Amino acid sequence: MARSRASKKPSRKRRVPTLLIVSDGRGETAMQVVRAAALQFEGAKYKIVRVPGIRTADQAREVVARAARDRTPVFYTLVADETRRAMRSAAAAHRFPAVDLLGPTFRALHDVLHRERTERPGLLYAAERERFDRMDAIEYTLKHDDGQRPHELSKADVVLVGVSRTAKSTTCFYLAYEGVRAANVPLVPGIDPPAQLLRLPAEHVIGLRINVDRLLVVRESRAANLRLGRDDAYVDKRALSREVLAANRLMDKHGWETIDASYLAIEEIAREVMRMRGLRGAFHH
Repeated sequence: MARSRASKKPSRKRRVPTLLIVSDGRGETAMQVVRAAALQFEGAKYKIVRVPGIRTADQAREVVARAARDRTPVFYTLVADETRRAMRSAAAAHRFPAVDLLGPTFRALHDVLHRERTERPGLLYAAERERFDRMDAIEYTLKHDDGQRPHELSKADVVLVGVSRTAKSTTCFYLAYEGVRAANVPLVPGIDPPAQLLRLPAEHVIGLRINVDRLLVVRESRAANLRLGRDDAYVDKRALSREVLAANRLMDKHGWETIDASYLAIEEIAREVMRMRGLRGAFHH
């Protein structure tokens, strides 16, 4: 008699929960608090969705209604009493969790500081804007180094171009620390630049030029680390000359302003880039 096999129920894949961050500003404060708390739940997976700029009671009630429908818990940082009350009462009406991250802190500070608070959203961002801008710029520059994500080049404050080893990446990271969203695209012999680069306004692109002798010294040092042979095209002086000439012609063709980076320090290149683009950073403060 054949043994009957027990039927197995198909396992249901658990849905990754969504956490809703609601703020009358950018939501950075709530994001940091929720992420810090979530670290205590090792291995847990979740998705965060931010809903910034909630300034009215009607907006707060609408957010809670949508969250309750989607079964998405809400964590909010709202400074206006009316909006916070609306959020709290709407959550109670829907019998759905909405966590007030600022309310208890406001009450404790009021009792200690003995003064009324303002209800102005965005004060933290205004006070720490330089840090937020720097974090945003560094994240952008990391994602757009060496020609990555060319479809997002239009979001850069400046795009640096040049042949390999003209300090494009290091200059971009210096600029990013100053709060400048900088991307860089290498000019490679025999390969057309990305179309997205060529569509940018000429003033958004700056070329880094270098003389052949200086480039040869820099590349020979790099080649030694990579254990490349001396006959490699990467360090062949005639090949370098053709490469530099082609890059310079491309810069001239598209009307890109250029900097001779042959003997400049990274800080000097970055300062000149910012001057040419009319950008301001920490060294202008």
